[in-house]
Amino acid sequence: MSDPAPEQKLLFPRLKPFYDFLEPLSWLLIRCAAGLILALYGLEKIVRGAEGMAPTFVKMGYTDPVPLIYFLTFVEFVGGLGIAVGLFTRFFAAAVTIEMAVIMFAHYLPHGFSLLNRGYEFVLLWGLVALAIWWRGGGPYSIDRKIGKEL
Repeated sequence: MSDPAPEQKLLFPRLKPFYDFLEPLSWLLIRCAAGLILALYGLEKIVRGAEGMAPTFVKMGYTDPVPLIYFLTFVEFVGGLGIAVGLFTRFFAAAVTIEMAVIMFAHYLPHGFSLLNRGYEFVLLWGLVALAIWWRGGGPYSIDRKIGKEL
């Protein structure tokens, strides 16, 4: 087993209590930001409706995309809210990770990395954030932690 890394020295040591206070909140911030932004993508699908979204999916090559749209709406809206509050966090983060991987490989990979060229940059970032949330779980400020169970 390797030795733990030495504690990092702060340039301004008086900030240590402030950083110590903020550190446990950092995961809550990431989880809430990712979850709520993802939920907005799901809300867009709710507002437009599956039938309204269907032509976009047909252009991407999907035949009869309505069931897929309902599934993605659930993953993004309900899953996003679940991630934000930390309920079934690992389950929803795993679903988002898989969704982003499918989107990346099926739709964006041929365009290269850059978002400016319809590349996979954005979905890769989302997929990695979701993967990190999946691996870490809800963290100390989550409903999962409150109820004492995680998936």
